[in-house]
Amino acid sequence: MSAENGTNGTPETAAGPRPEPIRFYGTTWVNHDNGYTARRVGLAVGSLAAAVAACFVLRFAYQGLRIADVGSFVTLLMVVMFAVCSALAFRHTWSGFTTRPDPDRQASLRGLLTIGFVGSLLAYFFRSLTEAPGEKLHRAEYETAREQYEKRTTRRSGNPSKKRRRS
Repeated sequence: MSAENGTNGTPETAAGPRPEPIRFYGTTWVNHDNGYTARRVGLAVGSLAAAVAACFVLRFAYQGLRIADVGSFVTLLMVVMFAVCSALAFRHTWSGFTTRPDPDRQASLRGLLTIGFVGSLLAYFFRSLTEAPGEKLHRAEYETAREQYEKRTTRRSGNPSKKRRRS
């Protein structure tokens, strides 16, 4: 049963900043409630399964190159390209969990991140083992916003008409 404000039957909402939802978690990361742990476990398993499936797809692509007999240089080039792109995607995704990514840089790296999708999936898996991906960043921003809100709302005290005037 929710409290209603009595004027139009809409529920009252808490004043102040609201937590930003995280993909797949919503706002359950704030209090670790409503299936937060089950979501973390499920998404960790899911991202690892997706990374394994992606590796099988890449293996089939590698075997296709071997069957096509394109040469060892092209095969080596493809393996190195996926390895480097996956490593860069892992690093970029991992750092995106602790700092807000620059939108322009994000747009310019879109192709690299697409090629290195295995690295992004692995970064998501490893971060899911300790927290919801991006939770630390969102929590710090939310707590800062709450502190600033508290300072703004508790700044005034007393009756201003009873204040002593300076002469």
